[in-house]
Amino acid sequence: MATVSTLIERQAERDPQAPFLICPENEARLTFEALASHTRKLAAHFDALNVAPGAKIAFLLDNGYWTTLLLLGIMASGRVVVPLNAVAGTRQLAYVLAHSDAELLFIGTGYREKLTGVLEGFPRALRVIDTDEQSGPDWPASAPGTPAARHEPEATDPALLLYTSGTTGVPKGAVLSQRAIVSGGQNVAGGHQLSPADRALCVLPLYHINGAMVTVAAPLASGSSVVMPRRFSAREYWNLIAGYGCTWSSIVPTIVKYLLDRAGDEPYRFGEESQLSAFRFARSATSALPGVMLGQWESTFKVPIIETLGLTETAGTVMTNPMPPLPRKTNSVGKPFGCEARVIDKGGSVLPDNETGEIVYRGDNLLARYYKNPQATESAFRDGWFCSGDLGYRDSEGYYFLTGRSKELIIRGGENIAPREIDEVLYTHDAVLEAAAVGVPDENYGQEVVACVVLREGFDCTEAELAAFCSDSIGAYKAPKRVYFMDSLPKGPSGKIQRLKLPELIEAL
Repeated sequence: MATVSTLIERQAERDPQAPFLICPENEARLTFEALASHTRKLAAHFDALNVAPGAKIAFLLDNGYWTTLLLLGIMASGRVVVPLNAVAGTRQLAYVLAHSDAELLFIGTGYREKLTGVLEGFPRALRVIDTDEQSGPDWPASAPGTPAARHEPEATDPALLLYTSGTTGVPKGAVLSQRAIVSGGQNVAGGHQLSPADRALCVLPLYHINGAMVTVAAPLASGSSVVMPRRFSAREYWNLIAGYGCTWSSIVPTIVKYLLDRAGDEPYRFGEESQLSAFRFARSATSALPGVMLGQWESTFKVPIIETLGLTETAGTVMTNPMPPLPRKTNSVGKPFGCEARVIDKGGSVLPDNETGEIVYRGDNLLARYYKNPQATESAFRDGWFCSGDLGYRDSEGYYFLTGRSKELIIRGGENIAPREIDEVLYTHDAVLEAAAVGVPDENYGQEVVACVVLREGFDCTEAELAAFCSDSIGAYKAPKRVYFMDSLPKGPSGKIQRLKLPELIEAL
């Protein structure tokens, strides 16, 4: 099994001058040969700083040239990379830095002020290296030498320590091995039939598993390239695809909605524009894509969107719908790719097709453990299968459908209600930009159904209108009894709505 290091060296030997990374803000480009050279130099720097193989190295950076180099270079050197969530608060950042045992932190100039709060009362010394997107890390004055004996990590060695978004309690650190990283990249590349001719547009942050695995590890595994702006911009999305000949992009439902909302302002004739002819698909992951949004995307932009499923703990993709012309199914996350999956009941028995239970996984892409949390690790596995917490079923053709999370299931008067079913209905209303149903305590029914909604700009509707809209579609007992209008819904780093935070926000209204 290849490691990150051998994967980089293999691509550098195959086509050294082929582009791997393009950064549109400054037109910086990185070939596979330069990637290999840079990763060797990074290893020498870490040796000079006495940061041993296996040590944890964190970064707090926006997407870009040096962020990508550090992400891959730290892993290739046999150290463990700890990407920090740039939108997290100082309390969570301080927890992750302390809990991860990070010895070294690379920080962007724009996050220096935030770091002051993070390091207040920090329990130990932490070396910090300022990192400019143009010039790179501000290394200590002493220049590194060539490593006496280059460390080659094993496939089972830890490579990535990525913390979950912490929707409840403190975040957990998922330890992913070299094997899992390579497997994660290969699963995306194989599932989407990527070749060296492909070029991704990366608009998701590299501190999230989607950005790191889907739009960095997958191009590396397939020998293709990636265009990486520092941040997502709905205004620039199609310009970047047209200008750089991108063939695909990984996005999330919130971004789908943003792009649909401004589709009428774009200068392109979708489906006819030669500048966009290379763009063959978009992929959606992280949270369920409502069927109505999928239909709107394909009818507006004239390009398929492939619904997939991935988790931090599985190094990204575990399910994907087949690529055209093979059939895709609306509201399905597709079929397992690169791993095994099955649906089990509470006792662990495998359920027949079309019966809902918990979806579990087995494969090389699974996390090794939760860092310093043996109890969470033990409870996450059953007989070698990873218990995802996702509820769903498999149909007779092998396609999987999610119905919700086990922790998010609403139990009203003994009836199980999947919140996603309510979300789907709300998203079909013209006025709704974002929606999430959730259960709140109720003295009569145990839980009652409510919904939180963000309206689209220029639209208006009432609580009674949305409640009646849901009741007409899915019945009164599933329809929200209250609808709360909000300016925004809480989200994780990838844009996934954090449903379990909503009851607390509702209480504060």
